[in-house]
Amino acid sequence: MSDDPIDAGFDTDDWQRLIPFTGRVANLDDVQARKAIFALSDTRNGKPIDMDLPQPVIWWADDGEQAAVAVQAEAHDSEEGETMEVLGLILPDGEGAVALLEDVDLVDDTDPTWRGLVEAAVGDETGDED
Repeated sequence: MSDDPIDAGFDTDDWQRLIPFTGRVANLDDVQARKAIFALSDTRNGKPIDMDLPQPVIWWADDGEQAAVAVQAEAHDSEEGETMEVLGLILPDGEGAVALLEDVDLVDDTDPTWRGLVEAAVGDETGDED
């Protein structure tokens, strides 16, 4: 297993080891160093969103619902003055994704839908010890 939690992904039992990016707005250096999922440069008044991270979520992506863990949460104002609440997500396979807070459901790790989506995504890759 990789030492990089982003590369390693997660399953239903080890998602809490994912390291969140908190305390400030991410910049490009943070993304390149793989400490953050995203950095927004064309917005204003960026600030971290006060929420517990990492946070299991069900993301309503274009191609259906997906299990993920939010590891970054920021609010940014657009040029039109609208506030966007943006999450940096890690998917079970270790891929990063960016979603609006309004496009996810915050769940806990006992949620049967979230657990089922994680298990379907990781399949037998985890080498179950059963």
